[in-house]
Amino acid sequence: MALEPRISLSLPTFSAEDPGGWDHVVDLARAADEAGVDQLVVSDHVAFGENLEAYARPELGGSEGGKQPTGPDGHWLEPLTVLTYVAARTERVRLGTNILLAALRRPVVLAKTAATIDVLSGGRLDLGVGVGWQREEYEAAGLEFDGRGALLDHTLAVCQALWSESRADFDDDRLQFHAIHQMPKPRQRGGVPIWVSGTVNAAVARRLAQFGAGWIPWGRSAGDLASAIPEMRAAVDAAGRDATELRVVGYLPVARDDDGGVDVKRSMERVPPLVDLGITDFRAGLPIPREPDQRSEYLSDAVGAFRSAVGRA
Repeated sequence: MALEPRISLSLPTFSAEDPGGWDHVVDLARAADEAGVDQLVVSDHVAFGENLEAYARPELGGSEGGKQPTGPDGHWLEPLTVLTYVAARTERVRLGTNILLAALRRPVVLAKTAATIDVLSGGRLDLGVGVGWQREEYEAAGLEFDGRGALLDHTLAVCQALWSESRADFDDDRLQFHAIHQMPKPRQRGGVPIWVSGTVNAAVARRLAQFGAGWIPWGRSAGDLASAIPEMRAAVDAAGRDATELRVVGYLPVARDDDGGVDVKRSMERVPPLVDLGITDFRAGLPIPREPDQRSEYLSDAVGAFRSAVGRA
């Protein structure tokens, strides 16, 4: 069965300077919820060093040619706290991280936090996870940067054990526990869905095969989805998982009008070929009006045009 295409927005939970308040984040979340946007996602950094040019180095996990959007003193809200707050102010929109540096959190605490958000939100949480690019962030947490992939796998394995087992046992080279109880479980059957970020490589394919509900392409893979999607599907299949079950994130294409503004209708007309390519979840980088009334109408029209383009009622 084909996976239903969905439209999502990123909430602006970081700022190069102090924005003087964050009400605009909740205002946008509520407008998106009312308009029928399918998902809202937030980003993650817990601390910064000063070597921000590392963001542009793919060998460290960065994106070639990319630039960190703030300096080291940029203001970044903690994503799981934000999603808890947004969950209380919305009713139906799904809430996710894009991405969470999950390995920076103690697994047992992350499992409890995510389960709590999922229960309180009525089963609306998704965890997008990745390894990140910044060595100093791991060092500030007392963790080894070079082993961050294995640490992420460990973190996810612990979370899934605690989410799925009423009396959990766990044993790997980092942690052992026996007969551990943690309630409540996530409301979603099988636990909170995990979305794995990364390029096409063996480690990410194995992580997707073991844990993933969806893939968030990164770096060169995000820039060439026509090649990356079939390559990742083949790698996930080879790792023992049916890749057709996985959702895939891509960015909504933007068409400009004669004045340089975004033509929403023409933008949505570009979506169906990308659905055929394998993209299921479209991050919409639309220029959203500041005025509340205009914002709600704009988002409702965008959602309607998207659903019409993909054949959703």
